[in-house]
Amino acid sequence: FSTIAWTQVPVERSGNKVVISGVKYYLHIVKKGETIYSISKAYGISSEELTRENPPALNGLKEGQSLRIPEKIVTTPPPSQSALLNQMARDESKFIYHRLQSGETIYFLSRTYSVSEHEIIQSNPGIDINKLPLGFEIAIPRKQFMNAKENFANQQTKAYYHKVIKGETMASIARQYGLSVRELRRENRDIRFPQVGDYLRIPGMKPTMEEEVVSVAADTVPFIQDEQVVYYEKPHEYTPVRSLSGSYDVAVLLPFYLWENSRRYEIDSSKSVKGKKIYMDINRSDDWIYPRSLGFVEMYEGILLAADTLRALGLDINIHVFDIKNDTIEAVRLIRSGKLDNMDLIIGPVHSGNLSIVSSYAGSRGIPVVSPVQLSNNLVLEYNPFLFMASSSLEVAQNAIARKMGDYYNSNIVLIHSSSDSTDQDISRFRNMILNELSYKMPFEEMRLRDMVFYSRSVFGNDSINRLAHTLSDRDKNVIIIASEDAPVMSESITDIHTLSRKFNLNVFGYPGMRYLDNLEHKICFDLGLMVYSPYWIDYTRQDVIQFNSDFMSKFLTQPSEMSYAWQGYDIAYYFLSGLAIHGRDFISHPEIHNPDLLHTEFDFRRKTNNDGFENQKLFLVRYSNNYELELINEEETSLLR
Repeated sequence: FSTIAWTQVPVERSGNKVVISGVKYYLHIVKKGETIYSISKAYGISSEELTRENPPALNGLKEGQSLRIPEKIVTTPPPSQSALLNQMARDESKFIYHRLQSGETIYFLSRTYSVSEHEIIQSNPGIDINKLPLGFEIAIPRKQFMNAKENFANQQTKAYYHKVIKGETMASIARQYGLSVRELRRENRDIRFPQVGDYLRIPGMKPTMEEEVVSVAADTVPFIQDEQVVYYEKPHEYTPVRSLSGSYDVAVLLPFYLWENSRRYEIDSSKSVKGKKIYMDINRSDDWIYPRSLGFVEMYEGILLAADTLRALGLDINIHVFDIKNDTIEAVRLIRSGKLDNMDLIIGPVHSGNLSIVSSYAGSRGIPVVSPVQLSNNLVLEYNPFLFMASSSLEVAQNAIARKMGDYYNSNIVLIHSSSDSTDQDISRFRNMILNELSYKMPFEEMRLRDMVFYSRSVFGNDSINRLAHTLSDRDKNVIIIASEDAPVMSESITDIHTLSRKFNLNVFGYPGMRYLDNLEHKICFDLGLMVYSPYWIDYTRQDVIQFNSDFMSKFLTQPSEMSYAWQGYDIAYYFLSGLAIHGRDFISHPEIHNPDLLHTEFDFRRKTNNDGFENQKLFLVRYSNNYELELINEEETSLLR
């Protein structure tokens, strides 16, 4: 990925001016190596302004060609960058000062000195990297120079890898190396449930030579240690949900914004008289709903339809609804009121702070709590054994993508991501997930995994596409992972990828958030064959889906969109209430025993330890096909875990 510094041919403004029809122009004579871009930058105008005044330039520039540039559009010359650098205090202990030579770019310097482009830019504040003259001294931060492969290889030498064999658990392996279970988990965050054949990283240690001696009395039976999570076999067929019995109280804690919805008028200040605004009360229409509550109203409507379905099968269901937003005072008041004490199931709240408060309280009373929407992370699950995350965190999608890279181990893999204090640690973990997966296929020195830090076009202009092109291989297959759910990163990156798709052999993967991006031109996704691990998949030809849409229309006079929370509300209520009715309390500690046919998802709940809550691991690999349809990949897949 190349950030061109335009050091090849310095362009000087012409001192010659002419007057044509009363308008003053600079008369610029093109020299060898000069381009439209470099000339326009020298005069502080855009390329479009230059070609508008000189249409023949659109066909290419020739040495000796004359260009006319209106004096009135030429901006004031910027201060000399050399002067800027001279004003900056030199610090030889922290920086190397490199004098630019012909043909050198910022990308070239980053590779030469093994530092990132971002670090070089930050080390030269106030410097426009698109206007660097030959001989310009640029500051390069000093560091222990090593490339990514060397860095990872050094990490490998500091750790010992243990291959898991049959019968081993996190607890037994940790004890073998004199570690706590938490220490072992911290070093292996990308392996949640070690299976036979997995490799666990043992930090800076060699295994003890002593063989572990376990004495078992003749009349005893094996026991399960606290740290070990045991799963029952998941049914291969759907669990039949037929005649049911029992009475259940369900609390629904969602942000309905009742007060905001109760205001049936708005103040219009768009008109003014003699410069003074006129404020008018305008009544809202009868069907108006406060925008932030709309999705959760639809989720509640889905819950109501699920309750109707289960009531028809024999259940007695009482739904208790509470308007809980992000204010923790509301949640605390509700708990103190005692209204949650006798609930059999709690759905919500949606904000992490309130969810933590409610789930801790409910857990003390053995009441399962379901988090119905995606959270930024899964930390709230720690020490909350009665909490269920129905929507997977981003970590689950990262694990899925990393495992999928095993199918592309011979490809050139490019990871596009932003860089900030809040994302760097997450990206580092994701990168190591991918490297760990590739290690099953090939030696480290043969792996090809490149990083490209995303910068907006406001920083690099049109050169951002050149940076991406430099990461790609024109001989081998390329896999690009857009590792961000920030709208600018997703939209700008996929547009650049689409531009390069005619020249390079590309496969493109995105985070689940790609399916929710509003300002994305979906034709680009179909042209690229974009693949996304999605939390849902709706088959509109299925009879139960058709019936749901029909019932929704009959009851609420509308139909839910594909991304509506109505589907999630229905599936959560149907899954948990039927599970409790069929399996009783065993369902809460072993949800895997229940496998009903749902509308838009499947639930595959797993947890790290018996003291933690459950997170749904199920995602669907969806591809935007070239026939402009979404298609499900590997439909027979039942779990993303090994």
